[in-house]
Amino acid sequence: MKKLALLVAAALMCASMVACGSSSSSSSGSASASGSASASASTSSEAVSSGEETTGGTLIMGTNAAFPPYEYYENDQIVGIDADIAKALGDKLGMEVTIEDMDFNSLITAVQTGKVDMVLAGMTVTPDREENVNFTDSYATGIQSIIVPEDSEITGPDDLEGHKIGVQESTTGHIFCSDDYGEDNVIAYTTGANAVEALKTGKVDAVVIDNEPAKAFVEANEGLKILDTEYTVEDYAIAVAKDNTELLDKLNTAIAELKEDGTIQSIIDKYITAE
Repeated sequence: MKKLALLVAAALMCASMVACGSSSSSSSGSASASGSASASASTSSEAVSSGEETTGGTLIMGTNAAFPPYEYYENDQIVGIDADIAKALGDKLGMEVTIEDMDFNSLITAVQTGKVDMVLAGMTVTPDREENVNFTDSYATGIQSIIVPEDSEITGPDDLEGHKIGVQESTTGHIFCSDDYGEDNVIAYTTGANAVEALKTGKVDAVVIDNEPAKAFVEANEGLKILDTEYTVEDYAIAVAKDNTELLDKLNTAIAELKEDGTIQSIIDKYITAE
């Protein structure tokens, strides 16, 4: 009980400091699934892994909020499938969820170093990533698609050979295309939007990116289309630190429950309508 009282006091002190603090002006921002600023990752990690009942703490989610409909800005709030799923997970654990926005290629390091507790960013499980973090069970399936100009002669993955391919850096599109077509033919951009802009200006011949963001980009940019042939299919999961097995187990239990009661599917259906 003494330990619990100390944790509660520490949480109240953190909440007081957060209420008085100003928002960050750096290139990486933060937002909360419920609208408040984020707290200390070390505090939230201790609350999750202490073995006590995980209520009243803060769970910090890292993401790259340029990946609609999984994560994107609506006014000054980060919204989307991953944000809603994170909030549902937080409700299951009795914890508030806050969101840190950063470059995609910084996310693995952020969870390794404790800057964030978990990563939800439309992130695919790969062997290389599994060497550095643990992944939960999959909560969604993603498809890598190919965007080309409407008059392009490229009709499928086989036609990408010898062409310049735009990708978002550190994504599976970047990794797989570099392996399949050679690094010299792949140009990585900080965001998918930048890759699409390069496609529009002729700097690349195609863009490989997840299907749902691809649809949003094509809808917003005339003269582009998505090829019918998918590039690859992959599973999305939550990344957590290797030593945070307590959080991993709790998230897997919560994911199973949210799948069973239909919550996760309803969140996906909210953002992705059947065609």
